[in-house]
Amino acid sequence: MERYQEIERNIITKFRKPLWKKFINGVNDYKLIEEGDKIAVCISGGKDSMLLAKLMQEVQRHGKLAFELEFIVMDPGYNEINRQTIVTQAKLLNIPIRIFETQIWHIVAEVDQSPCYLCARMRRGYLYKNAQELGCNKIALGHHFDDVIETVLMGMLYAGQIQTMMPKLHSTNHPGMQLIRPMYLVKEADILAWKQYNDLQFIQCACRFTENCTISDNAGGGSKRQEMKSLIKKFRQTNPSIDMNIFRSIHDVNLDTIIGHHDRQHQYNFLDDYESKARIKPEND
Repeated sequence: MERYQEIERNIITKFRKPLWKKFINGVNDYKLIEEGDKIAVCISGGKDSMLLAKLMQEVQRHGKLAFELEFIVMDPGYNEINRQTIVTQAKLLNIPIRIFETQIWHIVAEVDQSPCYLCARMRRGYLYKNAQELGCNKIALGHHFDDVIETVLMGMLYAGQIQTMMPKLHSTNHPGMQLIRPMYLVKEADILAWKQYNDLQFIQCACRFTENCTISDNAGGGSKRQEMKSLIKKFRQTNPSIDMNIFRSIHDVNLDTIIGHHDRQHQYNFLDDYESKARIKPEND
């Protein structure tokens, strides 16, 4: 048995419950894959996107739906070591990647304000564009359960709003394209366990501004997201269910107790219909 076949096998045997089952549940619960899709799996070279690629290969082989896959790597300006690490690990895992070049990091290096925001927007745009050129109707990203709950906390603590990372989105700038996150229910600790069990080495932090953490599991040192990871870890010491409670809270929002909310078109304040609601007699009043 080839090395990649052993890795594929343990995804659906040893890691069946934490990885494979959670992945399939997320795909089914949020209807992320449909008959006839052509999905571009976006690979950054880290553990999350590489595992996503393997999971997508598995569901394509063993799933009930017929769909196509492309595995794309956008090079925003990697150094030689990082780029070669991606190529080597993709070959080891039998992932047929397509690499396309951009000059994103050269452009962002000249920006003083919000370079990370600009970089993220540009990277997303290039991924959509390249995927469309390959005839894809969706791009798949490797965000996982921990990313979702960290985003909720960052929104509350630093942006002053309740927001979340959606399992799928329609693109506003690329008509007909969708973004999906098939590992929405998969926990980062289980991804790390899979990586370590198979003795795999992936790039972690390839940004030009932080190249000192080329190969690491430390997820970027002093970032706001790392701060959220540490905060959730402390919460777990008093309540092991804290992360799941955060996750469930965004699936069960009681709008009767929300002061205000908005969508792209409307802003709502609880005072807008406060008096009219008072005239409706509750069933259990």
